[in-house]
Amino acid sequence: MGNNEEREPRYVISIAARMLGIQTHTLRYYERIGIIEPSRSRGNIRLYSERDIVRLRRVKTLMNDLGINLAGVEVILRMTEQLSELQHHLRELEAEVERLRQTRS
Repeated sequence: MGNNEEREPRYVISIAARMLGIQTHTLRYYERIGIIEPSRSRGNIRLYSERDIVRLRRVKTLMNDLGINLAGVEVILRMTEQLSELQHHLRELEAEVERLRQTRS
Protein backbone atom coordinates (compact mmCIF):
# COMPACT_ATOMS: atom_id res chain seq x y z
CA MET A 1 0.00 0.00 0.00
CA GLY A 2 1.43 3.36 -1.02
CA ASN A 3 1.96 6.30 1.29
CA ASN A 4 -0.98 8.21 -0.22
CA GLU A 5 -3.28 5.21 0.18
CA GLU A 6 -2.21 4.86 3.81
CA ARG A 7 -3.25 8.46 4.47
CA GLU A 8 -6.56 8.28 2.57
CA PRO A 9 -9.43 8.84 5.03
CA ARG A 10 -11.82 5.90 4.73
CA TYR A 11 -13.27 4.64 8.02
CA VAL A 12 -15.94 6.36 10.08
CA ILE A 13 -15.48 6.24 13.84
CA SER A 14 -17.82 3.27 14.42
CA ILE A 15 -15.96 1.12 11.88
CA ALA A 16 -12.54 2.18 13.20
CA ALA A 17 -13.64 1.36 16.76
CA ARG A 18 -14.91 -2.06 15.68
CA MET A 19 -11.68 -2.78 13.78
CA LEU A 20 -9.67 -1.94 16.91
CA GLY A 21 -11.97 -3.54 19.44
CA ILE A 22 -12.40 -0.32 21.41
CA GLN A 23 -15.24 2.11 22.11
CA THR A 24 -15.94 5.20 20.01
CA HIS A 25 -15.62 7.41 23.10
CA THR A 26 -12.05 6.11 23.49
CA LEU A 27 -11.24 7.30 19.97
CA ARG A 28 -12.78 10.68 20.73
CA TYR A 29 -10.69 10.89 23.91
CA TYR A 30 -7.50 9.98 22.03
CA GLU A 31 -8.28 12.76 19.58
CA ARG A 32 -8.95 15.25 22.38
CA ILE A 33 -5.56 14.56 24.02
CA GLY A 34 -3.69 14.56 20.70
CA ILE A 35 -2.84 10.87 20.25
CA ILE A 36 -4.63 10.82 16.88
CA GLU A 37 -5.87 13.44 14.45
CA PRO A 38 -8.45 11.91 12.12
CA SER A 39 -9.50 13.76 9.00
CA ARG A 40 -12.93 15.36 8.85
CA SER A 41 -15.50 15.16 6.10
CA ARG A 42 -17.38 18.22 4.87
CA GLY A 43 -20.08 17.27 7.37
CA ASN A 44 -17.44 17.21 10.14
CA ILE A 45 -17.53 13.40 10.44
CA ARG A 46 -14.30 11.82 11.69
CA LEU A 47 -12.58 9.69 9.06
CA TYR A 48 -9.68 7.39 9.92
CA SER A 49 -7.00 6.27 7.48
CA GLU A 50 -5.03 3.02 7.44
CA ARG A 51 -2.15 4.97 8.95
CA ASP A 52 -4.43 6.11 11.81
CA ILE A 53 -5.54 2.50 12.39
CA VAL A 54 -1.93 1.30 12.51
CA ARG A 55 -1.06 4.05 15.02
CA LEU A 56 -4.07 3.18 17.17
CA ARG A 57 -3.18 -0.52 17.11
CA ARG A 58 0.27 0.45 18.34
CA VAL A 59 -1.27 2.50 21.16
CA LYS A 60 -3.46 -0.44 22.10
CA THR A 61 -0.50 -2.85 22.08
CA LEU A 62 1.67 -0.55 24.18
CA MET A 63 -1.09 -0.13 26.75
CA ASN A 64 -2.68 -3.58 26.87
CA ASP A 65 0.23 -5.91 26.13
CA LEU A 66 3.11 -3.94 27.63
CA GLY A 67 1.27 -2.15 30.44
CA ILE A 68 2.43 1.33 29.47
CA ASN A 69 0.19 4.17 30.63
CA LEU A 70 -1.17 6.78 28.23
CA ALA A 71 1.45 9.39 29.18
CA GLY A 72 4.18 6.85 28.40
CA VAL A 73 2.52 6.01 25.10
CA GLU A 74 2.52 9.68 24.14
CA VAL A 75 6.25 9.94 24.90
CA ILE A 76 7.02 6.77 22.92
CA LEU A 77 5.01 7.97 19.92
CA ARG A 78 6.67 11.40 19.97
CA MET A 79 10.16 9.90 20.28
CA THR A 80 9.45 7.40 17.49
CA GLU A 81 8.35 10.23 15.19
CA GLN A 82 11.46 12.26 16.04
CA LEU A 83 13.69 9.25 15.39
CA SER A 84 12.02 8.67 12.04
CA GLU A 85 12.54 12.32 11.07
CA LEU A 86 16.21 12.14 12.10
CA GLN A 87 16.73 8.96 10.08
CA HIS A 88 15.15 10.63 7.04
CA HIS A 89 17.40 13.66 7.49
CA LEU A 90 20.46 11.41 7.84
CA ARG A 91 19.61 9.62 4.58
CA GLU A 92 19.31 13.00 2.85
CA LEU A 93 22.70 14.09 4.21
CA GLU A 94 24.33 10.81 3.17
CA ALA A 95 22.93 11.23 -0.35
CA GLU A 96 24.27 14.79 -0.46
CA VAL A 97 27.73 13.63 0.68
CA GLU A 98 27.71 10.94 -2.01
CA ARG A 99 26.65 13.49 -4.63
CA LEU A 100 29.48 15.82 -3.58
CA ARG A 101 32.00 12.97 -3.72
CA GLN A 102 30.94 12.11 -7.26
CA THR A 103 31.24 15.76 -8.34
CA ARG A 104 34.82 15.89 -7.06
CA SER A 105 35.85 12.77 -8.96
